[in-house]
Amino acid sequence: MIMVSRFISKLKKSSTTNNSKLILALDISCELKKNKKSEWVNAKKQLYLRAETILNKIGDKVAAVKINNQLILPLGLYEYIPDLINLVSTWNLPVIADIKINDVGHTNEWIAKHFLNIGFDALIANPFVGWAGGLDKVFETARKYNSGVILLVYMSHPGASEGFNQIVINSQTNVQKPQFLLFAEKANKWGADGVIVGATSPQIIKTVRNVLNKNILILSPGVGVQGGEGAEAIRSGASYIIVGRSVFDSSDPSLTVNQINESLNQVQ
Repeated sequence: MIMVSRFISKLKKSSTTNNSKLILALDISCELKKNKKSEWVNAKKQLYLRAETILNKIGDKVAAVKINNQLILPLGLYEYIPDLINLVSTWNLPVIADIKINDVGHTNEWIAKHFLNIGFDALIANPFVGWAGGLDKVFETARKYNSGVILLVYMSHPGASEGFNQIVINSQTNVQKPQFLLFAEKANKWGADGVIVGATSPQIIKTVRNVLNKNILILSPGVGVQGGEGAEAIRSGASYIIVGRSVFDSSDPSLTVNQINESLNQVQ
């Protein structure tokens, strides 16, 4: 029997409640300079208030929120981020830590603990580091918290093909496969909750969907500014799309999200 993490249950519930397959990438940030430390307190406060304003406009229209280092670093993991997670929780939305964990096991374990202890529901990790003494500790820690692990399978930027699409030759069988396909197979083997595949590569979404276990979600970033098309990603097999700049840089984020939701919900 497949165990469903709290993250998956929470995501599916919020998606149904808000009729949305859109995950907000809250990738806003600010620059804090060493020689202008007196300005830090106000800059961080203003950044938090901007995040709050965005969430207040669309919190009831999205399926989840993804937060990465652009926001985590200036706000501070133990300073403003817990308050931000509490704010997101008022809409019963899951929060994903987009930190692409990619280190040795004991370090990965502590990274996972720190992020899960303050309330993140899922972690994004890079499968390239491998299992034993690598991501085994991430999965082990996440399962103790009943949280999710999402593996990076194919990114959305132009240079992604240099690594994720490189051909790997099995030295024992001489079978050749692209790196992203091996990562998808690891997602099956390791029991990942989801994978990241860029919406800018719909054919790769299709290929990955055909390989993945049916219960594993595909989350597709790169919609909008990077050129990905949300509805096409969903038609290709994505479960959810991830959108950032097209939403929070919009003059009317609420209207933009409504339009995206409408286009996604029309996909059969």
